[in-house]
Amino acid sequence: MLSNIELMRVFVDNSIQKQEVLLSNSVLTAQTVYRSNQVMTKAEGVIATAELAKEPAIFSINATSSHWEVMNEALADYSYILTGEIDHRGFYEYRYCQIPSGYKMHGTKSVHLWRAWWKYRKYALQLGFSLELLIRHRNAWYPIRDLTISDGLLYIKTLGNEIAVHSEDLVIWLSRTQANNNEGSTVIQDKK
Repeated sequence: MLSNIELMRVFVDNSIQKQEVLLSNSVLTAQTVYRSNQVMTKAEGVIATAELAKEPAIFSINATSSHWEVMNEALADYSYILTGEIDHRGFYEYRYCQIPSGYKMHGTKSVHLWRAWWKYRKYALQLGFSLELLIRHRNAWYPIRDLTISDGLLYIKTLGNEIAVHSEDLVIWLSRTQANNNEGSTVIQDKK
């Protein structure tokens, strides 16, 4: 039987490939309804959708679902990030985002970024910044210079800004997956 994350990954992959889906486990059901792939639960109803007619695929995820973190992780595995605000139905929209080579994208609560930061903290403090972790801000990727916590807020310092987020807020960030000798690049803009 597929785990929740495995089911979500198959749902995302099939939706990207414009294929219909029919899967279930003891908690989630994924099926195609009227040219739309959907994931639902008995308790919450529809928690995720993907319109098969859109190119590239656009996903909508219920912002209050108890499965939000699993769905977010599955979408991050395929380079889909949260864009915009909650719509009138209470869903977030996720769109494809180009990821620099040598990095893995994460869309997590900010406390997970804080935990990852402690592994690379000494390098960033020695160099002034490190390209081991990058944060998404204003459609660009920025290296993190420092992270501090105060009064329940996480303050993320980049080369040009300081971003304040609550510990439960979603942040989009990258971690390096392979050695990269190109330490000169500091800001990576999206190409549209």
